[in-house]
Amino acid sequence: MKPYLLGMARLVFALTLAFLPLTALADDPATPEAPFLEGIDELADGIQKLFDSLSNEVSPLMDDLADQLKGLNAYHPPEVLPNGDIIIRRKTPKEIEPTPDAKTDEVIDI
Repeated sequence: MKPYLLGMARLVFALTLAFLPLTALADDPATPEAPFLEGIDELADGIQKLFDSLSNEVSPLMDDLADQLKGLNAYHPPEVLPNGDIIIRRKTPKEIEPTPDAKTDEVIDI
């Protein structure tokens, strides 16, 4: 799962846990808050649909941004010369470090 989707999933989970006690109150007609809490389920469904549609719209944008940022490894940090010029040097193939995704022989124990 992508990190930004994991963050959204955690937020939805936290909101669900926050509203869980309120739904229990809504099921009990003896509580004075019951009329107020009748719409909690609809609210939770609406929030879930909002986050689902938001993640569907943002996911392609985040993928495009990640693809663009991968190319930044091919350059040195910018240098400012005394006259104010800014130089961005391209790294030689020997200087380019492999990204963690490119390392396939490294095993991670969980």
